[in-house]
Amino acid sequence: MGNNSSFIKTEGVMVAPLKRQKSGSKCRFCNNELEYSVVDLGMSPLCQKHVKPENANDMEKFYPLHAYICHNCWLMQLEEFATPTEIFADEYAYFSSYSSSWLGHARKYSEMMIERFGFSSNSLVVEIASNDGYLLQWFNKAGIPVLGIDPAGNVAEAAREKGVRTEVEFFGTETATKLSGKYAKADLLLGNNVLAHVPDINDFVKGMKVMLAAKGVITMEFPHLQRLIEGNQFDTIYHEHFSYLSFVAVNRIFAHHGITLFDVEELSTHGGSIRIFGKHSDDDSKEVTTRVTELLQREKDLGFETLEYYSLFEERVKETKRKLLDFLIEVKREGKTVAGYGAPGKGNTLLNYCGVRTDFIDFTVDMSPHKQDNFLPGTHIPILHPEKIKETQPDYILILPWNLKEEIMAQHSYVKSWGGKFVVPIPELKVLD
Repeated sequence: MGNNSSFIKTEGVMVAPLKRQKSGSKCRFCNNELEYSVVDLGMSPLCQKHVKPENANDMEKFYPLHAYICHNCWLMQLEEFATPTEIFADEYAYFSSYSSSWLGHARKYSEMMIERFGFSSNSLVVEIASNDGYLLQWFNKAGIPVLGIDPAGNVAEAAREKGVRTEVEFFGTETATKLSGKYAKADLLLGNNVLAHVPDINDFVKGMKVMLAAKGVITMEFPHLQRLIEGNQFDTIYHEHFSYLSFVAVNRIFAHHGITLFDVEELSTHGGSIRIFGKHSDDDSKEVTTRVTELLQREKDLGFETLEYYSLFEERVKETKRKLLDFLIEVKREGKTVAGYGAPGKGNTLLNYCGVRTDFIDFTVDMSPHKQDNFLPGTHIPILHPEKIKETQPDYILILPWNLKEEIMAQHSYVKSWGGKFVVPIPELKVLD
């Protein structure tokens, strides 16, 4: 190793310090220069741009997938290479309603919010990135007026078919001003897994301030950076996710725009998420809970505002790639068959980074008809109906949406009848009995 003076000790291990590698870009929140690399996943296509059969021989666009940490405000982020318009176009392929566990999560959330804050027929619930109406339908059924805002025309149409009033817009201050004038300000303004998806996070949060009623409540859910780092969840890094959010960074961003976070919950969804509760900073009707101060302190104690905290991550990612390839090479040499399950964004990061194509995985399956009969971006692995698993009886099934492994294994327990086994790649490769 030579002279250890250039190394740091973290988790009891001597490792090289975080690479100083100027990106040429500025932090999307504080405008500080981004110059510390957390992980470089190489080049990758947009993860929801599934390839149609007629376009299978066309050239695909690949973009850098490289995460940096801002050492001023501690927001982890990608540079912006693909615009939101390119990513969330009319043919956006993600429909929330195809996960039964996610639908259950949304229903429980609506019941909890109605009980806690007393929303009624006189309230307005507004969801940003409302997708196919998977969540607002539960408020609708309770007789509470709703408004969905989503930039993708095809999923917005699916929401309208459920009776969920939806506007096709990208959210920001301009949209917030227009829609709060057209409808009303929101008594509950929510967004699940959208805060990470916006390149202009300042305009987005400023828009929330505009859209929120004087005594209104904001809730946002997003994957927690602590779980991403500690759980080795590098596959959740993709171009649709511009930012990777710690509570200390999010608290700083919202406070800058006059919104106080008064409560926070830790959730199991998406491998470990947090739900924040916000209010106007001059709204004295809601007390700040001890959960806020406790989580802020925990993150600071863990070192979220130090470069050292992020230093081991890239080596863990490289080791995950080696282990997955070792497993696939071994089972293929034994003459075994491997299929994938799911076509989520995280799966495309994993497969493209690891260089896994049809030489290792024959096909993947997905419940969504919007993905079936297309190919995964980059790897061109065919996406088929789940019935293909029964038909071909693969020896191993690699679960790409590993956060839904219990749901998937329960729905497809029949694979045991031929000795098939499920495999998850994250946090480390494991064959499940």
